[in-house]
Amino acid sequence: MTPHEREFTCPDCGREIPVTEAMLEATLRHGCPVCGAAVESSQPTA
Repeated sequence: MTPHEREFTCPDCGREIPVTEAMLEATLRHGCPVCGAAVESSQPTA
């Protein structure tokens, strides 16, 4: 993981994905890129 990445963990499928800020914003808008589950901004990322 690079310094500009964060770790996203899907609340539905549990998959951990390193994401940039732009990728995280897209995930919040469109859902988990793996399973498509809706994601809320209050869900934790590292």
